[in-house]
Amino acid sequence: MARKFFVGGNFKMNGTKESIKAIVKNLNEAQLDPNVEVVIAPPALYLQLAVDSLTKEGVAVSAQNVYDKPNGAFTGEISVSQLKDSGVHWTILGHSERRTLLGESDEFVASKSKYAIDNGISVIWCCGESLQEREAGQTIAVIEKQLAALAAKLTPEDWKSVVIAYEPIWAIGTGKVATVEQAQEVHEAIRKWLAANVNQTVADETRILYGGSVNAKNCKDLAKQQDIDGFLVGGASLKPEFVDIINSNQ
Repeated sequence: MARKFFVGGNFKMNGTKESIKAIVKNLNEAQLDPNVEVVIAPPALYLQLAVDSLTKEGVAVSAQNVYDKPNGAFTGEISVSQLKDSGVHWTILGHSERRTLLGESDEFVASKSKYAIDNGISVIWCCGESLQEREAGQTIAVIEKQLAALAAKLTPEDWKSVVIAYEPIWAIGTGKVATVEQAQEVHEAIRKWLAANVNQTVADETRILYGGSVNAKNCKDLAKQQDIDGFLVGGASLKPEFVDIINSNQ
């Protein structure tokens, strides 16, 4: 079945008021493919600025993280209700930079994902393997373990609020990109896992994005692959070429 192409821009810990305004202005004025869903994820400090500045239909704002508890004594965290109060209805969860640098486990990421979905926030859920794991032939096993933790928390209905982003850790911010064949192989494996362990409808409908040094030069070939439904873009989302990536499926 047709899955709507999806492009997310993860600004990570980058940006100022001036630069965020410039990025949003560029998106507001650009000719974007109307058949693509676009979500940008600035740092938490600039979420409200992005929401208030966006006028482009089809472009939404995402947080880069959210906690799995209601408002309370959780210093430094951000709650689902606070995101919704600010007009933010997406969050990125499970990014490798949080899994590896902050020690977020598969189970913790799954718990946060379930809490977000139950309370009205959609999730860009990230998975991926390290270079050591890829060289050891463990890529699919690592991804399936991450998927299993998420699936243990979600109902089949919950998956309608999930976009999966496959991001090989060795390709994030390194300039290295999985070959088209490598990316498609993992995306296909993820879809097969969903069919076998959740159901065929979820496998058919869930969008699976590729992330890992995506840029204007490599996005068109990746977009042609059967099981690649878009991108989660890092550094290139801070540049004008982000528009070219959004339009790569035309």
